[in-house]
Amino acid sequence: MPDHYHHLLFTPTVQAAQERAYGRKPVPPDETHPEKLGPEEMGFISRRDSFYMSTISESGWPYMQHRGGAVGFLHVIDDQTLAFADLRGNRQLLSAGNIAKEERVALFLMDYPRRERLKILGHARIVNLKDDSALAARLLADPATAKIAERFFVISVVAFDWNCPKYITPRYTVAEVEQATQPLRDRIAELEKALAEKTAR
Repeated sequence: MPDHYHHLLFTPTVQAAQERAYGRKPVPPDETHPEKLGPEEMGFISRRDSFYMSTISESGWPYMQHRGGAVGFLHVIDDQTLAFADLRGNRQLLSAGNIAKEERVALFLMDYPRRERLKILGHARIVNLKDDSALAARLLADPATAKIAERFFVISVVAFDWNCPKYITPRYTVAEVEQATQPLRDRIAELEKALAEKTAR
């Protein structure tokens, strides 16, 4: 149950808006504690090849950034810790700079084919590549990643919530499309071969 997530986000103003719109005001529990990721959440995170992360700038504006990589590049360190390598990019360092001032972040993870989404709140910190050899061994196992990694983001999970599938449009990666259509391509090749053999007689 996302009790802590609702406790943090269902503020009095949000509750008032819910009451005005729907005639109800769900009140979150008064006492909650940071939530731990379960097997379902950890498995979902480990299967992602991208996610969105929002940080808060000094000017008060949220900044949303897409992060992508190989499946599992967002590592589940334990039931309350996530980490990923920050790779060389456009050198703007907006997320890194924001986190240096305000550590609160929000992650948005999508599984478009299955129409699932997981929202995570946490506290992020920046770790230098040479400051944590154990983390480096885990996050930089791929030589290609190690060459372009500049720092690590480590996120302490505070709360999470699964969102309903309503209005999620299914989308598929090239790999998923190829996997789904492989039986059709195999059948086409089989029929073409049979036709060629029949024509050659």
